Amino acid sequence: MSKRYGAITIGLAALAIASLHYRPAYAQSADLVLCDRVAADPGDPDRPKDLKGVAVVAPADVDTAIKFCKSASGSSRRAMFQLGRAYAAKGQTQEAVATYRRAIDKGSTAAMIELGVLLGTGNGVARDEPQARKLFERAAAAGNPRGDTNLAALAAGGATSSDPIQSRALLEKAAEANSAEAQYQLGVMYANGEGGPQDDFAARSLFEKAAAQNHSGALLAMGVFAQDGRGGPEDSRAAKSYFERAIALGNEDAKTALQRLECPHVLKDKRGNILTHLCF
Repeated sequence: MSKRYGAITIGLAALAIASLHYRPAYAQSADLVLCDRVAADPGDPDRPKDLKGVAVVAPADVDTAIKFCKSASGSSRRAMFQLGRAYAAKGQTQEAVATYRRAIDKGSTAAMIELGVLLGTGNGVARDEPQARKLFERAAAAGNPRGDTNLAALAAGGATSSDPIQSRALLEKAAEANSAEAQYQLGVMYANGEGGPQDDFAARSLFEKAAAQNHSGALLAMGVFAQDGRGGPEDSRAAKSYFERAIALGNEDAKTALQRLECPHVLKDKRGNILTHLCF
């Protein structure tokens, strides 16, 4: 009998991605280049391809980002979106919202996602789940996979609905677009049999794809599946490698999993309390 792996957790706060027009480096202004350097979203498929981007705008770079992104925003919707990110990083939520709205007027799906997340979570603004849903739907219709992933989040645990079947269908669409988060979340649903048949083989395949993109949760899941031989061969050496990679990304649960792998024997007292782990 298969063990249930984890619980599906699709967090809106974790789901944000941009979709803006990429311009060759030679066509970019110096202001846009500097704006990109300090405020580009790493999940933005249209950012300069040689730029890694930043998960959040660093406190030391916020003022620089606001200065150069504001200057470049008149001719670049990507810069407009990144200006919104900079305002958000500085805690100026109202300015961020207004800027995201202007970027949305220019067609920025990244801004649709960011504003939708704020409205869906009520983070600094009045919560408005129906409006968040509309923004995610617009982003998804424009080809942004994060729109589908966020719609799945609402379907799985929104305030007004809970539909694992719909969530699974939306995640399948986003996973096909190579969204690591969607691949991981869909893998969890397959592993647990949520929204459809339980399928360890499909779950392992999805975890492997997301792990290849250094998704921390997927690396942990692959370690568990490799250790237990779920959906494929049992391989303790591979499991250890996956756990170590997850640990390097700051995954605390992977530390516990690695300890259990290396020290599987437990010494307990008469009451069943764990005294120590034994390593052989």
